[in-house]
Amino acid sequence: MTASSWRLSVAPMMDWTDRHCRVLHRLITRHTRLYTEMVTTGALLHGDQGRHLDFDAVEHPLALQLGGSEPDDLAQCARLAERWGYDEVNLNCGCPSPRVQRGAFGACLMGEAALVADCVKAMRDATTLPVTVKHRIGIDRQESYEFVRDFVGTVAAAGCEVFIVHARNAWLDGLSPKDNREIPPLRYEIVHRLKREFPQLTIAINGGIKDDETIAAQLEQVDGVMVGRHAYHEPWAMAGWDERFFGARAPATEREAVEEAWMAYLDARWQQGQPWAQAMRHALGLWNGTPGARRWRQVWSDHRLKSLPPRQVLAQATAARLGALETA
Repeated sequence: MTASSWRLSVAPMMDWTDRHCRVLHRLITRHTRLYTEMVTTGALLHGDQGRHLDFDAVEHPLALQLGGSEPDDLAQCARLAERWGYDEVNLNCGCPSPRVQRGAFGACLMGEAALVADCVKAMRDATTLPVTVKHRIGIDRQESYEFVRDFVGTVAAAGCEVFIVHARNAWLDGLSPKDNREIPPLRYEIVHRLKREFPQLTIAINGGIKDDETIAAQLEQVDGVMVGRHAYHEPWAMAGWDERFFGARAPATEREAVEEAWMAYLDARWQQGQPWAQAMRHALGLWNGTPGARRWRQVWSDHRLKSLPPRQVLAQATAARLGALETA
């Protein structure tokens, strides 16, 4: 494992970073690490494994994020991740939602560092894949650095070498998941201090990062940066990442090229009898920040057009976008 493997990544986001979203992101950046939505151990062990685990080979490097707190169950799921061909298994210790808390995993696991260590050890014993942990800097109003330092130290002793740290506390009572992403203050300095105290570990930072200059500044302090909602809502923001942060050629230099490749993807699904709207929702921000973007989104969001082939809708959306350009 090298720090560069986690240099830049897109965060796992429930209901958003599904396989269609990840294919779109791969049309814009080849080297950024991608993560699945969190998948619970119960869903994998007792549900449709293919539905949760299947992915397109283009999505590599790709990590499977797991939600769970039973070491044996997590070990079984880690074996599945390796069998399916993932590049990493990540344990969620940061989600604060009440549903996740009722399952006794997510952010509440930060209060049980020894259990997390047991989970990591079981997963490492079960797979050769890197086993990583994503967590917060604290829970509730516990704001001491020592709390997160001891958590990281305990879990690292079990063999975890990569920690992705959302630089906010998780308030387990009184805040919605959305508010938990906005109200607890960001404290980047806590994550920077972790890197200084654990130089042998790979430390990536997450939370509120919205532009390339901030990414570059953070990479001077830590090994990696994970971007969440900004990457989802403004996908074209990732267009310069491969060149700037990986020294590699970008897969596309124009939005039109991404749009055309995305249409080929939607067309293939359409030919197989699958509706395109579920996948298309992830691309609605492609033209954000340009004249006509609003009209383009409106056409794609028109429920009356969802029975048409995607290229027919594209023709209407493009006409609307260019028409807005001419009148601007």
